[in-house]
Amino acid sequence: MRFHDFDRYWPTSPRPVEGGIRPRAQRGRFGESWWADRFIRVLESFGWSNRLQRGKNYARKGQVLEYQVEPGRVEALVQGTRVEPYRVTIKVKPISHKGWDAVVRAMAKRAAYSATLLAGEMPQDIERAFTEAGQTLFPASVREMGMSCSCPDWANPCKHTAAVYYLLAEEFDRDPFLIFLLRGRSREDIVRALRKHRSGYSGNGQDDMASEPAEQRQPQGFRLPDIHLEGFWLPNPLAGEFHLAISAPSASQSLLKLLSDPPFAHERNQPKLSLEEIYSVVSATAQDLARQP
Repeated sequence: MRFHDFDRYWPTSPRPVEGGIRPRAQRGRFGESWWADRFIRVLESFGWSNRLQRGKNYARKGQVLEYQVEPGRVEALVQGTRVEPYRVTIKVKPISHKGWDAVVRAMAKRAAYSATLLAGEMPQDIERAFTEAGQTLFPASVREMGMSCSCPDWANPCKHTAAVYYLLAEEFDRDPFLIFLLRGRSREDIVRALRKHRSGYSGNGQDDMASEPAEQRQPQGFRLPDIHLEGFWLPNPLAGEFHLAISAPSASQSLLKLLSDPPFAHERNQPKLSLEEIYSVVSATAQDLARQP
């Protein structure tokens, strides 16, 4: 064998497995949410595009047997060509305690962040809070990541590690707080800290919206007219500039998810479930009426 043949990738077929973790996406991209897509794009920005592609088939075939996300690391078992599954370890540098305190303070300043996060969704501009705190939600460079696999493949990431990355992207769809966990904070940690800061803001009598730029609180192209008492009840020419747009919320049932179960709730009487159905019907009806000419 010539020396330069070692740099060539020789494809092999993995052993078929039963009971492996199969992704929801059997074709197309992995992950439906913007944060899952952002995670894959960040990995590709490290120059791993070709190596990641090799793991797609492994992920789709269900070669990943199991994986567990812990603070700052992921442990997984992936079935390859050998009888014994390979052990994959992925490490992500956690954000420091001081860094997380700054991130939570930045998130707590905006009521929309807290409501969306507590509803189990990731705000579209959440990375802005991390930037304000001098941190990054996703690893900023390959130096913040470490990975190893017990396979003999020299590539890093190998196809076994890449398969785990793709399944992680889908798992982030289900639970975006796992991204925070990789950076060192659990969902419980974030929720507890947010509630503490939010109660602090309320206790100080401060309006959270006051800390947001005016252009975010008021739609562009709309200004409040000057109020003249003598003509208060007369038609205002600016009324024609007012437009109402009805759309589905970015996080469904946000209010109900923020509230705990009422004290009178029990197994046969769950008010929150009943209200969820009512809210869904009202929301769907409002959108249908909005689309009518």
